[in-house]
Amino acid sequence: MSLITTHVLDTARGRPAAGIAVRLERHGEAGWTTIAERVTDADGRVPDLLPVGAPVEPGRYRLVFDTGRYLTTGGAKAFYPEITVAFEIHEAREHHHVPLLLSPYGYSTYRGS
Repeated sequence: MSLITTHVLDTARGRPAAGIAVRLERHGEAGWTTIAERVTDADGRVPDLLPVGAPVEPGRYRLVFDTGRYLTTGGAKAFYPEITVAFEIHEAREHHHVPLLLSPYGYSTYRGS
């Protein structure tokens, strides 16, 4: 499993949010750089943002979720068409799981396990 993972749960529908494009970026001297792009699976998860065993350097990262397409495909209006969750990694060897709980007019996130 990647040292950085995520999943998206659709709290309005009570199920995983499959098919959401997710981009992982790292902040460096030149600004933000994309290091991975994936799509949530049928369980709303992205377990392979980075290859297994790939090192993670301490620093600032962010996940950018393309929620607009997912919400409008389901018939909802997308008040938040894109959600960016920035976080900082201090311990490079730890697993960092960043879930997103999504509804058409709100979202929340936390550090998962």
